Amino acid sequence: MVAASKTPDAEFAVDGDLVARLIARQHADLAKLPLRFEASGWDNVMFRLGDDLAVRLPRRTMGAQFMQSEQAWLQVLGPRLPLLTPAPVRLGVPDLDYPWTWSIVPWIEGETADLDPPDEHQGVVLAAFFKALHQPAPPEAPHNPVRGVPLSTRQDMFEKQLEYLGSRTDLIDSRALEIWRAGVSAPTDLEGLWVHGDPHPRNVIVRNGKLKAFIDWGDMTRGDPATDLSSIWMLLDAPAARQAAMEAYGASEATWARARGWAMYYVVVLLAAGIADDPRMKAIAEKTLARLLA
Repeated sequence: MVAASKTPDAEFAVDGDLVARLIARQHADLAKLPLRFEASGWDNVMFRLGDDLAVRLPRRTMGAQFMQSEQAWLQVLGPRLPLLTPAPVRLGVPDLDYPWTWSIVPWIEGETADLDPPDEHQGVVLAAFFKALHQPAPPEAPHNPVRGVPLSTRQDMFEKQLEYLGSRTDLIDSRALEIWRAGVSAPTDLEGLWVHGDPHPRNVIVRNGKLKAFIDWGDMTRGDPATDLSSIWMLLDAPAARQAAMEAYGASEATWARARGWAMYYVVVLLAAGIADDPRMKAIAEKTLARLLA
């Protein structure tokens, strides 16, 4: 039986008591600030600390590896980007049997983009962000074998998710598969650039319809920015906003074919995850697919 890419189990249980004790031992000046649970994702658990800070702690080994990338590189990338990033302001180390490094980051007000979609004027804002980010990355930038890579390397994962979806939905039709095939066959004409790597709407913060921040940079890497450009279809509902983003960014037809292919890859992965255990991901996938087929 083929399994969906559902939310992984935690390898270490992180609760408020543990986080409070870690803060008290390592950042005692912050220990009196109120602490409350905010969210748990695939890789990290997040608690809000006071009004202005958040604590992010890995919940599995892969998340710990991603955390190290954020800690090493967001201070470098963040200042040159026109939207906010959660660059760490304090670092934590393994302690109290907790095995990984962790971060205290700025709290960014707003909602994720699936709950507060960007308005019709945000296409050019998204393009400006990506143009600032998609600059040459040094050879020592984080390596990620599943982001910023040729789409053909994701064929096996795509087909596994299709197999899972086959008996559960008929949304992925011949038109959808043609978008994927066109992306796979398109030549790669951009590479070696900084890439966020996971630009779906739950990793984007919006406030009052305006793009405010990109968060969760654990997948950042050096590679093909078409991975990121897929977010044009994941984030922007108005066709005019998508067209404005594409025109403002400026790229070849091959790059846009790869970007659409990546968007279709996200559709099948998020749709499978959504059907398995995450209705919000299912909704993101369905909206993205509708935009790609429009």
